[in-house]
Amino acid sequence: MTDYRRVFLPGGCYFFTIVTQDRRPLFAAPENVERLREGFRRVMAAHPFVIDAVVIMPDHVHTVRRLPDDDSDYPLRWRKIKHFVSVGMAAGVVRASLSRKREKGVWQRRYWEHAIRDETDWQRHLDYVHFNPVKHGYVARPGDWPYSSFHRALGAGRYAPGWGEQLPASLAGLDKKWGECA
Repeated sequence: MTDYRRVFLPGGCYFFTIVTQDRRPLFAAPENVERLREGFRRVMAAHPFVIDAVVIMPDHVHTVRRLPDDDSDYPLRWRKIKHFVSVGMAAGVVRASLSRKREKGVWQRRYWEHAIRDETDWQRHLDYVHFNPVKHGYVARPGDWPYSSFHRALGAGRYAPGWGEQLPASLAGLDKKWGECA
């Protein structure tokens, strides 16, 4: 088994990918997207963090988040978000290993985490998040995807109109699987 090592930085900024169990397209249903959004709102109210970027895809979610200066506990936040979403959903295929741990088969157990190193790394990850619906072939332009913070970033002047209609230079040369969990 792989030896996972997490980096815990008080006040850290992180890129995350969480994936549904067996890549089920749970978030193709608008009511499930709203359940996930509500999970984020509830957890943010109890355990604050700032979302710099987020995209909700049918079978996975990418986000760039910043924690408060005195806090490094992002696993707690993910655990609570995933739990809230799971409670409101029907069980998926529940294998024996999931059943023993009282899991419903909604989420993969693990998630991808990357500690953001600097401004360039941060911007590249924001670009990755916002370009993801285009990368996966769901839309031709990031602004056409409804479940993304791209619209907010565009309004804040982070992107020029037309950004993402072609592969952004910041993402050129990246491996297709970069940031994607299996």
